[in-house]
Amino acid sequence: MMNKLIFGRYMPGDSLIHRLDPRAKLLASFYFIGIIFLANNWQTYALLAVFTLLSVFLSKVDIKFFIRGIRPLIWLILFTVALQVLFTSGGDTYWSWGVFNITEFGVMNGLFIFCRFVLIIFMSTLLTLTTPPLELSDAIEYLLRPLKVVRFPVHEISLMLSIALRFVPTLMDETEKIMNAQRARGVDFGEGSLVQKMKAVIPLLIPLFVSSFNRAEDLATAMEARGYQGGDGRTKYRILHWHNRDTIILIVFVLLTIALVFLRS
Repeated sequence: MMNKLIFGRYMPGDSLIHRLDPRAKLLASFYFIGIIFLANNWQTYALLAVFTLLSVFLSKVDIKFFIRGIRPLIWLILFTVALQVLFTSGGDTYWSWGVFNITEFGVMNGLFIFCRFVLIIFMSTLLTLTTPPLELSDAIEYLLRPLKVVRFPVHEISLMLSIALRFVPTLMDETEKIMNAQRARGVDFGEGSLVQKMKAVIPLLIPLFVSSFNRAEDLATAMEARGYQGGDGRTKYRILHWHNRDTIILIVFVLLTIALVFLRS
């Protein structure tokens, strides 16, 4: 299943990206998703692509893992690209039939949307591959701390996010085991029409839900047995430390924003 789902898995390492403070990586990831919408021509997208590939290189993680992370979302990406290509007008018209048009601007916007999706997935995958889920949870809780003034359940939200992030790969592994058991009983998930394939997936849902509820109950029992009572009064075993390299990374992102604004058409 590692080949099918990369998002949510952590790969230990000692690269520059691994050593960054999780708060810096989380802020940088969200900031990157925001500034990617500033790109509107080939120069800006090329700059973002080079920056993303450089980040992947610094992480010392094989780029194959990032490419595999695109596979689960490839149909959503292609569907979105198709909508842009078929329903965007402007420029030279290459093909037209009723409400569907393939125009110069449509093809360009479709390619830009594809690049945007790929870059966002690469950066999100980089965040999860180089940051342990517990550190990511601590970073989320720290960044949401100002919301405690309005009695927002910061600790509970960060705990839920970390558990969800941690158990996505586990549930996928469980799905693979159930599928293998079904295949051993003669079920074929790859043949037939679309409706037949959907019907073949239905028998997976009941055992998967049962397994998920059992895991949730076991986790709740384990937390109660260890005296978990929420975030009030709890101390921290893992202390986050902000270094100069974290500040430099954020400055680099600001410089990237300036370059994007300068290159925009």
